[in-house]
Amino acid sequence: MRIADTIPQGKMFEICKDIVAMGVKAVTFSGGGEPLMYPYLLEGARILKEGGVRLACLTNGALLQGDVARFFSQNAAWIRISMDGWDDASYRRYRGIGDGEYSKIMRNLLAFSALGGDCVLGVSYIIDAENYTHIPEVLRRYKDIGVRSVKLSACITSNDAERANEYHAPHFHYVQDAIRQSQELFADQSFEIVDAWHAMDARFHKDYDWCPYSQILTVIGADLGIYPCQDKAYNDEALLGSLRGQRLREWWFENKDAFFKIHPNVHCRHHCVANGKNMMLHEYLSLVEGHTEFV
Repeated sequence: MRIADTIPQGKMFEICKDIVAMGVKAVTFSGGGEPLMYPYLLEGARILKEGGVRLACLTNGALLQGDVARFFSQNAAWIRISMDGWDDASYRRYRGIGDGEYSKIMRNLLAFSALGGDCVLGVSYIIDAENYTHIPEVLRRYKDIGVRSVKLSACITSNDAERANEYHAPHFHYVQDAIRQSQELFADQSFEIVDAWHAMDARFHKDYDWCPYSQILTVIGADLGIYPCQDKAYNDEALLGSLRGQRLREWWFENKDAFFKIHPNVHCRHHCVANGKNMMLHEYLSLVEGHTEFV
């Protein structure tokens, strides 16, 4: 990944128009990098919305202001803010940025919730050995400023499950109790607490050699590369193709073989958020073999 890579304005609009023409159902704007830094992202989002494509965004929240905030509040299905710090000092340590950014983001979230749109404002709180004691504190704060959903999950410290579980072992049960108590105290119809805190599966081997999700949640990078998932974005081994010099819809329909380049039983011996869904899809397809067209 090159930090300097960006999708040019004309190319972004071209991609958005192709997405509409192809009948894509939904698009999520995300990083690496911060998607809301694109000065023309709002115009691209409007192209998608007018074409009937549902929208979402993963952002750090620092630029969730003004016209962008108003548009997403009224037109996006959801926005999720990635969080780890619990105050200005901790956020500065985690992110390596200046003072006051955490407070600024909290103000942005409060203002966004006050806009009153249908967009679900959520936070993804990544738990590690430094911030785990602050779970009830941050959940109360998020609820008070109008966040509607918080997902709590473990920081992935290693692709070796035993090492990752060893890292979280000293505070594992503390976090379980803190989440359960917080759900009892704060969760209601207006505030959802998603408990995604669990030990990592020690078995990363995949028994299948094709990834269905590579065609369901395909990633277009800032380098205009096409990748099978967010985990493998900007990974040369996983590069399925490039949109430099060609349109998305041309590449998509002319390069179906590219989606069979990645063999999960060989290339994906690590944590994968889509593994469970891939396994269900493989089970389903195996049950209807020979009759898929009729199902």
